[in-house]
Amino acid sequence: EAQRVTFVPADGMQVLARGRLSIYPARGEFQLYVYSLEEAGLGALQRAFEALKKKLADEGLFEQAAKRPLPHFPKRIGIITSPTGAALRDILNVLGRRYPAADVLIYPTQVQGASAAATIAASLARASERGDCEVLILARGGGSLEDLWSFNEEVVARAIRASTIPVVSGVGHETDFTIADFAADFRAPTPSAAAESVTPDREELLVRLQQLGARIAHTWQRSERERRQAVTTLSQRLAIQHPQR
Repeated sequence: EAQRVTFVPADGMQVLARGRLSIYPARGEFQLYVYSLEEAGLGALQRAFEALKKKLADEGLFEQAAKRPLPHFPKRIGIITSPTGAALRDILNVLGRRYPAADVLIYPTQVQGASAAATIAASLARASERGDCEVLILARGGGSLEDLWSFNEEVVARAIRASTIPVVSGVGHETDFTIADFAADFRAPTPSAAAESVTPDREELLVRLQQLGARIAHTWQRSERERRQAVTTLSQRLAIQHPQR
């Protein structure tokens, strides 16, 4: 039975066609009678992405009210990513520059391939069970929709929400969005930005401390002047009211 086509076919588009073949003997030509036609390749992936996104959103998995706050001064930061990828180097560089006081714990994880989603979910569960970190960064570098597909799997989204530790996603480039980004407690546009989001800036902290130090000194000096003035005033009142007068 023929089905209605839900998209507009275009030259170069990958499609999955179902139908029957016939041969026109006079010219030796094949003909394909198509009963159903659907997108394949990127189109199919995009359709699966939208379907899962809607399903999880309808469940309330992406609700802003469920997002956990990030710690202001984490003592230990967990990183779930490939141990050989550029994303890890970028994250470590940012952490070392901005906030070297924090310890870093790396969970080496496969981030691409058929078994990557299960591996990512397992790393999230292990980090949550151990409870060694105060915040987790889930990251990988940029790539195509197929390259990032592990982060669009339902098992990863549910593992993020099941984590007892806040999760920051830093997957791909700024224009890349994955299901993991919507499930995470905070979405950063890149791995480097994820590292920035979980740490205070050392230079900003030093400036802030200097400002607070100056305020404390000013407040102390003002308080000391007021106390001295009070003592002087009381001494003068006592002198005026002395019995000898």
